[in-house]
Amino acid sequence: MKIVSFTGKSGTGKSYQATALAQRRGFDAIIDDGLLIYKGQIVAGTSAKKCASKAAAMRTALFNYEDHRNEVKSALVRYHPETLMIIGTSDRMTNIIAEQLGLHEPEERIYIEDVTTEEERAEAAHHRNDEGQHVIPAPVGQLRRDFAGYFMNPLKFFRDRALGNAVGKQEKDEENGPEDRTVVRPQFSYFGTFTINEHVIRDIIRIASAKYEDTLVVADRMSNGKAQNMSVTIDVRALKDPRTVDECVKFQKDVYDAIAEMTAFTIESVNVRIRDLAESAEELHSKKLH
Repeated sequence: MKIVSFTGKSGTGKSYQATALAQRRGFDAIIDDGLLIYKGQIVAGTSAKKCASKAAAMRTALFNYEDHRNEVKSALVRYHPETLMIIGTSDRMTNIIAEQLGLHEPEERIYIEDVTTEEERAEAAHHRNDEGQHVIPAPVGQLRRDFAGYFMNPLKFFRDRALGNAVGKQEKDEENGPEDRTVVRPQFSYFGTFTINEHVIRDIIRIASAKYEDTLVVADRMSNGKAQNMSVTIDVRALKDPRTVDECVKFQKDVYDAIAEMTAFTIESVNVRIRDLAESAEELHSKKLH
């Protein structure tokens, strides 16, 4: 197995560039912040970005925890990649990671300055230092469970879907490669607890309710806005019709799925309550509340 190191100072965009670099060079595996990523899929490890403190994050990134280390070592034997790229902040760090995993030192070393401009590194530093954004070189679907409540820009992600774009199918840029990288805010971020604006939940509910406008309209909605154990309640005015209950159940599921997909929050419940009934479609929409 060939081992390559990819190094650069923290916040210079290594993880963001890693996927495109691996694709250009034909590297089939990446070690980044405690994760083993093989052909675009996380196959072993725990991300240091999940850790509650910077000290724990560093220990995780360096594979100081025995169970974590053994899991990744076993996966390396199982998948046996032809080329493994180890990402770190220095040659010393990548050497330590290689040693911890029972591997030889990298035989090729690539530096962030080799693949990015000064302007690109400055922009990456802005996203890290000013906005608290960290990148993991893996698709969002691979990370949703582990990073519930810590994804960045959920509203933008939601708007993309609302406009009819398939999730994860953004146009590919020949220079940077496909968008199989995910931006998260680590738990140890100095930005504090991640909450979601009520307007985001309201917009998700509004879009989800559009296809049910023949049988129900949203009268009110509320959520606790918590990253963990989010609870959402939606009051609706519904048409007096045999299919109304079934439509409310479908609407409930659509809202649950949309919030889970667009925000990555852990959802405890979505409740739909019928506030009152309308005898006709005209009456239903004449009483619509905004």
